[in-house]
Amino acid sequence: MVVPHPSSSRSYHHILSNAYPTSFHHHHHHHHHNHHHHHHPSLVIFWCLVISLLSPLAFSSSPSSSSSSASSSSSSSSSQISLGIGETEGTKQDLHQAILRDEAVARLHELGQVSDAAAHLERTFMSPASIRAIKLLRGWMEDAGLSTWVDNMGNIHGRVDPKNGSTPALLIGSHMDTVIDAGKYDGSLGIISAISALKVLKVNGKLGELKRPVEVIAFSDEEGVRFQSTFLGSAALAGIMPVSRLEVTDKSGITVQDALKENSIDITEENLMQLKYDPASVWGYVEVHIEQGPVLEYVGYPLGVVKGIAGQTRLKVTVKGSQGHAGTVPMSLRQDPMTGAAELIVLMESVCKNPKEYITCEGQCNEETIESLANSLVCTVGEISTWPSASNVIPGQVTFTVDLRTIDDVGRNAILHDLSTRMYQICDKRSLLCSIERKHDADAVISDPHLSLQLKSAAQSALKKITGEIQDEVPVIMSGAGHDAMAMSYLTKVGMLFVRCRGGISHSPAEHVLDDDVGAAGLAILEFLESQM
Repeated sequence: MVVPHPSSSRSYHHILSNAYPTSFHHHHHHHHHNHHHHHHPSLVIFWCLVISLLSPLAFSSSPSSSSSSASSSSSSSSSQISLGIGETEGTKQDLHQAILRDEAVARLHELGQVSDAAAHLERTFMSPASIRAIKLLRGWMEDAGLSTWVDNMGNIHGRVDPKNGSTPALLIGSHMDTVIDAGKYDGSLGIISAISALKVLKVNGKLGELKRPVEVIAFSDEEGVRFQSTFLGSAALAGIMPVSRLEVTDKSGITVQDALKENSIDITEENLMQLKYDPASVWGYVEVHIEQGPVLEYVGYPLGVVKGIAGQTRLKVTVKGSQGHAGTVPMSLRQDPMTGAAELIVLMESVCKNPKEYITCEGQCNEETIESLANSLVCTVGEISTWPSASNVIPGQVTFTVDLRTIDDVGRNAILHDLSTRMYQICDKRSLLCSIERKHDADAVISDPHLSLQLKSAAQSALKKITGEIQDEVPVIMSGAGHDAMAMSYLTKVGMLFVRCRGGISHSPAEHVLDDDVGAAGLAILEFLESQM
């Protein structure tokens, strides 16, 4: 389902987004194959219209601004025409579009080609492609006027220190690694948008006016593909990475420490400790990330403010019954763990769809907890295995996993208690032996209210500039996925902005963000930075 931009009633933005090669309909079919959209037939008609409609004055800003995007080969931009908002505004508008949208989109496509596999995107911790990506990102950071370095965990930093540079720094970051067969936007969007926003400040001669240092960080590992261990990059900076992590091995038996050594980064116990930022030197952390879910598209908004990242519990449920012959044991005499597991899974779905009807709380939780459970609880059975797993055998044992997430930690524990109690009741009724183990627990991270408010007003003013209209409230949503902000919350206050993605699809080559939404993300960071002048 494609929701049109909220601005579609009466703004130039609407005309552009339908005539530009960035329009939804065009991308639906072609965005995988080709980013050189310059020969689209509707563009020819569009140009005839543009040339006849716009006064010669409108072209006056063209040469200066188009040069920057012409250099990026796959830039999907086709026009840098001022939009008749008065000369200076128009030129500024062009610059914003050229850097924040067109160049950023071109860079996303370019980084999306840097892969360890020929047929799909795959860039894991310290792989050959990640080393190429480091060079590329450092170059873009330097182009924006930042001084850069790579730390002992492979994170890339690009920093600008204003004239009075001793105040705590604003960190803006996301991750540069990908999953296997990834999309181009997960992680990369947050890094590239931040670099673009700083580049606009540089071009406008305003970098020196920032009231605090700003540091863009591209984290080396968030997905945890290679070492099955998430947040290697951000956990090290936040000071929450155990030294034992350096000894964890990948499938080839190479440790984290070896992987860094191969790329001439010498990490030891001592300098791992030195990576930790002093909390006094950090003002806060901001992350822009694709939503990876369908909510923003559903409500028709390009940007949303993240109120927090859900806490998570993983369970392993084992159901033991009586193994037997599929043909000779009558139905009434079976203790079948498979049908028992099926009932447990359907129970879990009911509880998680309607927690209000199931939760007892024992005085532990208030109305607010119950409300936030109703709004944010999600539960998934992702793995199931059975023994001996033969078609003519009643299984002896069935094991399945439960992934349960919600923004409310008290509610999570209450619902786990109630769910377990009801699961054991079903097992007893069926004469099955059940065990429920908690395999993983992570508490929710709540965004800093003041920082979130600043991000919200930055997003609102960005959308107002883009559409020329007063905006409704920017939506405030929960993140069900973990992000680097989770690790960074141990170091400093955090805030996040989500960017709409088509169909809510992520961790897939079909992951897609509209060019205009990439521009909106960059402009929101720019507005936020300008509020830090």
